[in-house]
Amino acid sequence: MFFHSFKYSLKTLFRNKMLIFWTFAFPIILGTFFNMAFSDIGKKEKFDVIDIAIVNDDEFEENLIFKNAFEELSDEKDEDRLFNTKYVSLEEAKELLQNEKVVGYLKLEEGEPKLIFEKNGISQTIFKYVTEEIVQTSSMVENLSKDEIEKQIQSGNYNVDYERIVKEALDLAQNTQIDLKNTANKNLNYMMIEFYTLIAMTCLYGGILGMYTINQVLPDMTNKGKRVSVAPTKKSVSVLSSLCAGYLAQLVGLALLFSYTIFALKVDYGSRTDLVILLSMVGSFTGLAMGVTVGTIFRKNENSKTGILIAITMAGCFFAGMMGVTLKYVIDKNLPILNKLNPANMITDGFYSLYYYNTLDRYWFNIVSLLILSGILITVSFLKLRRQKYDSI
Repeated sequence: MFFHSFKYSLKTLFRNKMLIFWTFAFPIILGTFFNMAFSDIGKKEKFDVIDIAIVNDDEFEENLIFKNAFEELSDEKDEDRLFNTKYVSLEEAKELLQNEKVVGYLKLEEGEPKLIFEKNGISQTIFKYVTEEIVQTSSMVENLSKDEIEKQIQSGNYNVDYERIVKEALDLAQNTQIDLKNTANKNLNYMMIEFYTLIAMTCLYGGILGMYTINQVLPDMTNKGKRVSVAPTKKSVSVLSSLCAGYLAQLVGLALLFSYTIFALKVDYGSRTDLVILLSMVGSFTGLAMGVTVGTIFRKNENSKTGILIAITMAGCFFAGMMGVTLKYVIDKNLPILNKLNPANMITDGFYSLYYYNTLDRYWFNIVSLLILSGILITVSFLKLRRQKYDSI
């Protein structure tokens, strides 16, 4: 019975021309326009070295990880360096920032970096992300050094070679910063941000499929829903088969989009294309769950539900920085809880973590967050469906 209902739901979806357009055709059309508008940007626009300042006090001088990292990332002999770093006093750093000679400055306070900006933008975001990566590297080096020392002491070797351990730790930190610099310069393509945005928006627009499939089993929405409600098939089977059909249709749309952008538009998603696809699949499921939740909670007609879903999706996209990466940074800085609960931000943040970081901790955090949110939305929807009763249809 499940497969019969699944097949019937899938046929219904593919016969709806409007859904087919928004799921399959619209992302491809938008991708074509993106390619036409931004294809020359990657060729013509070269990434400018970012001017920053660092408060060069005793604490910074004693922190070898931060000192060596920024020296490596600011080496004037390297054409691919990320930063043009000025080592100054606190007063000079404030003056440079006020006169817009630097995009921001860093000051260490009890081992923790404090970043000061006057404005928000892509340069400030890169400075922030690189600093976070150095913090992670510093923590990793500290833990490895501590473990190595404890291991030697436990083995009975009290003549610990601290000099060798420190040298190995610093070499590890330096290699990590080189990888970070190479990754950032290699992937810093503004057109890629637009295509990541396109994929994220396509994932969330899967909510329209979820809402449509759930409407097909609600007796107060469609004639099919009336038939389903009086059929001997369990409601859970009907709902689950409809959701699976909607998710499969969404994956087909994503597959077409990836195939078109990779083979026709020659978009290079880098060496982590598999992770981009995985995040897109999880994001699509979250979008589907959003549509199901809107379809079950709101007792409105289909047009009203569609309007509500689009409004929620576009608001999430707006706060996630899809209309400009600057806004994402502003929200992250001033109201971080908003973006931590925003599925659109989880998707884009996952893409940005692949874009800027050489570690996957932040990527997997967003994957797990999307799965948890999807589970909550699906659970709420099923509980709402179980409680719905109709005196007359």
